[in-house]
Order: sequence, then C-alpha cells, then structure tokens
Amino acid sequence: MRISGMNQITQIYNNSMVRPTKSEKKPGFSDALEISGAAKEYQMAKQAVSSAPDIREDVVANIKAQIADGSYNVPSSAIADKLLSQVEAL
Repeated sequence: MRISGMNQITQIYNNSMVRPTKSEKKPGFSDALEISGAAKEYQMAKQAVSSAPDIREDVVANIKAQIADGSYNVPSSAIADKLLSQVEAL
C-alpha cells in the first residue's frame, strides 16, 4: 500500500509548528514605574500591621492573673449590653 501526499502532510505540519519570534528593541525607549507617595505610605502601614502581634500578651497576662486570684469581674450590665447588641445585629 502506498500513501500518497506524505510530503504535503509533512510540509503542512512543519509550517504549523510554533516558532519563537524575535523581539525588537527600539532604541531610546525603556519602561519606567513610579510609585506615588500615598502608595509608599500604604506599603509602610501594611508592613507595620503585619509585623504587629495578633495577641496582646500584656493584656492577656493581666486578665489571666486576675482570673487566677479571683479578682476578675465583668459587670452584668456589660454582658447584657453585648447580648442585646448581638441580637439587634441579627
């Protein structure tokens, strides 16, 4: 059995292959990026927040000490206010 047209198929296959393109650099043109002062301040604030601890150890230690010696007391009115604000949010 003879397959005819094999050269045509090979030629079509070779023409359809992806070839890398050459990038042309235009003389005197370069990309530039300038960051605004507000963006720089935002970045500094973001870094400061991310470096701050999530838990304030000094406050937690103080409350733990109060609980341990029995002097920690939460007024019932504060609990009631919190409960009411949660119900109103629903």
